[in-house]
Amino acid sequence: MGRVSRRVFAAAALSAVTMTTTASAAPGRPMSGPSGAAGGRGAAAGEMRGVWLATVANRDWPSRPGLSAAAQRAELIAHLDAAVRNRLNTVIFQVRPTADALWPSPYEPWSACLTGTQGADPGWDPLGTAVTEAHARGLELHAWFNPYRVAAHTDPARLAATHPARENPGWVVPYGGKLYYDPGLPEVRAFVEDAMLDAVRRYPVDAVHFDDYFYPYPVAGQTFDDDTAYDTHGGAFPDRAAWRRDNIDRLVRETAARIKEIRPGTRFGISPFGVWRNAGTDPLGSDTRAGVQTYDDLHADTRRWARENWIDYICPQLYWNIGFAAADYAKLLPWWSAVVEGSGTQLYVGEALYKAGDPAQPAAWQDPAELSRHLTLAASYPRVRGHAFFAAREVAADPAGAMARVVADHYGQSAPPPA
Repeated sequence: MGRVSRRVFAAAALSAVTMTTTASAAPGRPMSGPSGAAGGRGAAAGEMRGVWLATVANRDWPSRPGLSAAAQRAELIAHLDAAVRNRLNTVIFQVRPTADALWPSPYEPWSACLTGTQGADPGWDPLGTAVTEAHARGLELHAWFNPYRVAAHTDPARLAATHPARENPGWVVPYGGKLYYDPGLPEVRAFVEDAMLDAVRRYPVDAVHFDDYFYPYPVAGQTFDDDTAYDTHGGAFPDRAAWRRDNIDRLVRETAARIKEIRPGTRFGISPFGVWRNAGTDPLGSDTRAGVQTYDDLHADTRRWARENWIDYICPQLYWNIGFAAADYAKLLPWWSAVVEGSGTQLYVGEALYKAGDPAQPAAWQDPAELSRHLTLAASYPRVRGHAFFAAREVAADPAGAMARVVADHYGQSAPPPA
């Protein structure tokens, strides 16, 4: 997510089409259902009640770099306790925000979000502590990695002296004011898998989690310069886009296989941008008019991963209100439900808690019941196995009361984590 949160990217992704949209809140009253207060199938069988805990740019935690180890630990524990208070059961903890680490990694430097200096030892083990303390509270801990983002700037000299991106400059592509590893290089893919899976070897994490960043979101007027990699490795493909999709497919398949080898039982989930393709582009796509399509722009064939059961769960970021014309939550929900039908892939839904009460958002988000309506609607789709909320800062503070409304309407009792 670089120096900006995913909320900025979600807005940018629709900017090409929102000029034609109108926002309206769908009427309806929250009611109990598969995930309702009465328990039902969702609570009995285990439903996802998750929260993302973002560390990039100190989005959620730590509140600022340079806190003492004791203060950092106390803030982390407070987020876990907030999850428990809100009857959540899963914390998705960002442990590799920018090609760095929140554990003592032999592959990459300590994250700058801890001390303010990349590579500086914070004096404790955040991931190890998070796993232990989450499990002590009955929470699952999903380790959230970003595979290819290196930095929120384009100056390699600002990276730690021993950073692999400095030692291997040919791996890195500057684009849109940021640095990325080149997904088209097999040696890069092998390295990032090794770096991420080191955490799986060391800690009993319940899942490995990727979010929506694969090839970078498009930036107008700029080109992602992977010519050398394409000239070397792309000859067997009809075009560059097909080659890029294959690179990401390989990352997903290889990561899934290696997780099973390293720690059987650990799941693998991905939380993509909520639109695979618009129906206007592909008849298999959703009834949307989004400005970004993951298949075409991020070269991530998210529909295939779910349908072919390459991953254990998919959690599309359906960060739009019911009735939003360009990307209507009420239309995307059944589309994703149909995607996972007949597969072994579990479907959870990413929810934009951060939009609740934000005056910059459409009118629907000014109603604290909007998110509760999402869960009410989802309860009518049995293949929806739960929800995850972005993000921990809003769960803890709940400035608009939207999380409290969700808990009151749908989380009347605790639920075991997903199996």
